[in-house]
Amino acid sequence: MPPETTSTPLPSSPAKRNYAKLVFQYVVNHFLALLLVLAAAWAALEAARRGPGEVLSLYQSLQQLEPVQVLCWVLPAAAAAAIYVASQPRAVYLVDYNLFKPPFTCRVPFSAFMEHAQMLDCFDAKSKMFQMRILERSGLGEETCLPPAIHYIPPCPNMELARAEAELVIFSAVDELLVKTGLKPRDVDILVVNCSLFNPTPSLSSMIVNRYKLRSNIRSYNISGMGCSAGLIAVDVVRDLLQAHPNSTAIVVSTEIMTPNWYAGNQRAMLLPNCLFRMGGAALLLSNRLRDARRAKYRLLHVVRTHMGADDRAYRCVHQEQDTWGNTGINLSKDLMAVAGDALKTNITTIGPLVLPTSEQLLFLLALVTRKVLRNRRVKPYIPDFKQAFEHFCIHAGGRAVIDELQKNLGLTAEQVEASRMTLHRFGNTSSSSLWYELNYAEAKGRMRRGDRVWQIAFGSGFKCNSAIWRCNRTFATPTDGPWADCIHRYPVHIPDVVKL
Repeated sequence: MPPETTSTPLPSSPAKRNYAKLVFQYVVNHFLALLLVLAAAWAALEAARRGPGEVLSLYQSLQQLEPVQVLCWVLPAAAAAAIYVASQPRAVYLVDYNLFKPPFTCRVPFSAFMEHAQMLDCFDAKSKMFQMRILERSGLGEETCLPPAIHYIPPCPNMELARAEAELVIFSAVDELLVKTGLKPRDVDILVVNCSLFNPTPSLSSMIVNRYKLRSNIRSYNISGMGCSAGLIAVDVVRDLLQAHPNSTAIVVSTEIMTPNWYAGNQRAMLLPNCLFRMGGAALLLSNRLRDARRAKYRLLHVVRTHMGADDRAYRCVHQEQDTWGNTGINLSKDLMAVAGDALKTNITTIGPLVLPTSEQLLFLLALVTRKVLRNRRVKPYIPDFKQAFEHFCIHAGGRAVIDELQKNLGLTAEQVEASRMTLHRFGNTSSSSLWYELNYAEAKGRMRRGDRVWQIAFGSGFKCNSAIWRCNRTFATPTDGPWADCIHRYPVHIPDVVKL
């Protein structure tokens, strides 16, 4: 007799597992709808079983109820509905926004950047080589721009030229925003300007008030020192102000002025901004007026702010440097990504219950209970699938390493981080305004549809991780103007790991 053989069951195929998960997600996420369908089916079967005569007699008995009895049932329900509606926050709409496009004369090709660096005596040979290695691995393209003062040899980062850059960036963005929206300056109720490192006197917000002759009772705020995440902090400030002031409009200006921040030295951590940061700015019009709801592009759903505090690790991130280059650029400190990861985890923990479908929350809870309560360490922590909650992701284009890490940790596809990579390539790190260049990229590609949800994620000094959730309010035409108008047909482009200079 042939020897007895034993067969082991084959593991289920990935297709079957994916199909089971899809069924689970559909059932859980549409549980109430399925419950209503089942209730309607049960009612129909019950009516068919009782017959037309009994159903008609039940209807006639309901018609004999006294008005007082009807009111006893209707009034509590109406009062509860009124209280619920009154307790809801006012809707905040992003009516429109405009982005600054630097003039072609400010373009900084790699060859010009390195030629100028070689001509400057403030950099030693190692610093010049360091900057070249950064550019090779940065993910930036040849069309990023620096302000005129940095083009001088040597650069002239003085107050006069810094204010000239601020006027160029801010006034250009606000001028076109007012034309695009038809808003008159006297109708602006709130003004918030964020710029981290350039804080002149009079302030940038005062400069805008004087330029456009805004009302004397306008509520104006100037936010500084908040880093690249300041754009979403400004949006959060405006959201709170619009809750307190009905029927109001607000302008938010997000930028970073590069002229006074040029570093002429040899500390490598300080040289990074020279290589990565570029000109940029955004002007937004937000409103809580009902008449703006129809024409608004987006509605603000949530803003979540996370500040990790100035702990010892964050301190070392600024002061520690290493002499090794990685595939994604210079690794100044491993602690930097650790602090950024902690901030992101805290932010995701807060935002997850607000946006994730019930199926993802349930899977996360089951994995957590299995690991923590049942102490089964063989079960891996469940990473929620945020692709179930959002159609578009705008990750702060601070550098290639930041985008790579978030794509890996959130399980995003190449197309879902395309806007971030292409913004970094075309415009560089424009600080707090980079998220808006990314959003405009999706619009210029014709990918934005009514009902689509957008997740903006920004990192900043401190260490901060801030998020904003938007829902597309309407399907609008693909823009024919804006910073991407003359180049969107060339994107996406292939970005090599290293560009040899």
